[in-house]
Amino acid sequence: MLGIGTEAGIFLYAGLSGAVVFLAYGVLVCFRKIVPHRNLAAGLEDLAFWLIVSGYLFRQMYETTYGSIRWFFVLGVVCGALLAYAAGILAKKMFAIVKKILEKFKKNR
Repeated sequence: MLGIGTEAGIFLYAGLSGAVVFLAYGVLVCFRKIVPHRNLAAGLEDLAFWLIVSGYLFRQMYETTYGSIRWFFVLGVVCGALLAYAAGILAKKMFAIVKKILEKFKKNR
């Protein structure tokens, strides 16, 4: 049986893994916006991405919980992805606010 401290560390590590997966998918989406793709190419990219992600998450799970599926690891991955999503929304809103402030300074000059 793992101690609560060990489980908390694994949860945080899983959260980091979830954030990495979310950000990697964001990079893939940005790449698709820059380089136009047909549906077949996008589908193959998604298939390759999720195969790589499943291997990555299995490796992370194997290193932390020795391959046993622990629900706090799964929950940590989901929480990490949601936290990365929320951080992205917050960054967009902050960027919009800074942009408005800079526009007001330009008008006042």
